Amino acid sequence: MPHPPSRHLAEGPRVALRPFTLDDGPEFTARARESKDLHRPWLFPPDSDEAYADYAGRLIEDPARVGFLVCEKDSGAIAGFININNIVRGGFQCGALGYGAFAHAAGRGLMREGLELVIGYAFGPLGLHRLEINVQPGNAASIALARGAGFRLEGFSPNMIYVDGAWRDHERWALTTEMRTEAAQPR
Repeated sequence: MPHPPSRHLAEGPRVALRPFTLDDGPEFTARARESKDLHRPWLFPPDSDEAYADYAGRLIEDPARVGFLVCEKDSGAIAGFININNIVRGGFQCGALGYGAFAHAAGRGLMREGLELVIGYAFGPLGLHRLEINVQPGNAASIALARGAGFRLEGFSPNMIYVDGAWRDHERWALTTEMRTEAAQPR
């Protein structure tokens, strides 16, 4: 008997990526509410049904965005999310990453594995050349995730993004297909 097609876009040893669906709202919003202490003041994922429907709807319908749920393979539980936003095609072929782990999964390496899968998907099937991460300088966990995945610090932008009621400074991190290839070369 043939196996049903996988809902997963990519799989690693412990996590799998799948697209957002509207049906994920109850689990996603419950995880977001449980994770407020972890996320604040950096991140404000949707924590109500209405906010989730709006958020997921944009990720599902907008061709300039792709959203991934990072799910634990053994249980299927949503461990976090990684989105590629502001995708620009043509000569740029670039997207900006946004991500967040949920509290039950934080510090377990699941987001690192998920980010590697997203990078592979972005540089493979999506055909992107460059990924960027903009992160507030005090967000040590996010910076460690970017650095650990091979992103390079490219600069500092004062008052770049409006977060939690104020314009916040951000560091700009980037990874290109060439940087990824160079990192994989034996030394």
